[in-house]
Amino acid sequence: MTTADAQPTQPIPDAWAVTTAPAPRRRRAWPWIVAIVIVVGLAIVAWFAGEAIARNLVVKTIRDQVITQLALPAGQDVRVDVPGPILPQLIGGTLGEVTIASDDVPIGSFAGDVVVTAHDVPIRGGDMAGATARVTLDEQQLRELMATVDGFPAGSVGLAAPNVTMSTQISLFGVGFPVTVALTPSAVQGDLLLTPATLQLAGASISADELRQRFGQLSDAVLRDWTVCVAQYIPSGITLTDVAVQRATLVADFDIDGGIVSDPALQANGTCKSAS
Repeated sequence: MTTADAQPTQPIPDAWAVTTAPAPRRRRAWPWIVAIVIVVGLAIVAWFAGEAIARNLVVKTIRDQVITQLALPAGQDVRVDVPGPILPQLIGGTLGEVTIASDDVPIGSFAGDVVVTAHDVPIRGGDMAGATARVTLDEQQLRELMATVDGFPAGSVGLAAPNVTMSTQISLFGVGFPVTVALTPSAVQGDLLLTPATLQLAGASISADELRQRFGQLSDAVLRDWTVCVAQYIPSGITLTDVAVQRATLVADFDIDGGIVSDPALQANGTCKSAS
């Protein structure tokens, strides 16, 4: 970035604040990626400091930036890990790997436990080699996400590996018939897709064909796929690549383009391809 190149001994300002207009609150869940590179100038300090002092300075700087960028409580548990000796990395101008983790991080209208791992992070400007992120949602956090999807019975959401479950009912002649659906999660073109896998009608297993025979078009509301657009909550340089239910959590993995540090187009929030 221009500012970093011109003044290599000064901290890089928040890249998103410089290159984009003031962002809505929902975009604040991911600027901590930029915090990874706000260590320019520490290389100079490292010449005069020991390994422990330099490491503490790097970790504290990243942690403080994460809390500031996300407007988290001052006591928020933000865990920062930079493997290997820190002094050679600072002197060489690149942090080989940086991992940042915190729980209950706001992402749009919901929250999740987030771990971001970045590779080959330059401390004097430029792009990083790339990064990955993992967002973990428990049942309550998943309900908050699904509440953003029109028509989805978010209050009934559960997790039963390897599926997400929901409960609803089909009304026929004024009588409600309870239906429980197990939905298989997957990542499709950056969206979270929930596809019906198994069905229960009033507690008894039933096939999709049998449900259609009994209820006709009324069953369509139960047998449909559910598409959850997550792009609207995150920068376009971040892409959902995999999702699975593990034990009592939904785990979503993301790829992060290394150019997100300096490219305004990658920093801007994504858009939904179609309505859910």
